Amino acid sequence: MLDKKRILVVTIAIFFISIVVLGVYFFRGKKGEEEMTEYTPQEEITDAQMRQTIVSLYFKKENALIPEARLIDVKELIDNPYEKIVNMLIEGPKNENLQKTIPEGTKINKIEKEGEILILDFSQEFILNHIGGEQEEKITLQSIVKTVTELTEINGIKIKINGEENKEFKDGKIKFDQVFNREF
Repeated sequence: MLDKKRILVVTIAIFFISIVVLGVYFFRGKKGEEEMTEYTPQEEITDAQMRQTIVSLYFKKENALIPEARLIDVKELIDNPYEKIVNMLIEGPKNENLQKTIPEGTKINKIEKEGEILILDFSQEFILNHIGGEQEEKITLQSIVKTVTELTEINGIKIKINGEENKEFKDGKIKFDQVFNREF
């Protein structure tokens, strides 16, 4: 009978030890899973990154306009965002697969906002240095329109040359006597 008691005690002890071992193993396994699924915060955004925004400039690729995203410091857009963006368009694309749409030598004389229309007064190089052709002229105007209407408060543009209205490209196909919008 003593042997039966010992066997029973040893069996019960083994049973409890097994439960403890399984409990520890199970608890550690769950703890490891929690650590793996725990949220890891991303790197903090610096003050410099908070001051930047993305603008889209439209440049030519074959016979289409393709947006080129540019990261720019917001401080550069505070005084005159329209002038900054149009000057970036005049400078041309950073991507070598895209082409300028505004003729070389073009300068901005003045930019005014009247309601939802942006009036752009360009130097005469805008028409004198343009390669011409109705398709190319449309691409030039559409690139300006698409770029500046990315700003929500602008819905169209009007073009002046050296302060004069109703000018036109050299071939006379497109006149600047209208407001150009995205549907142009």
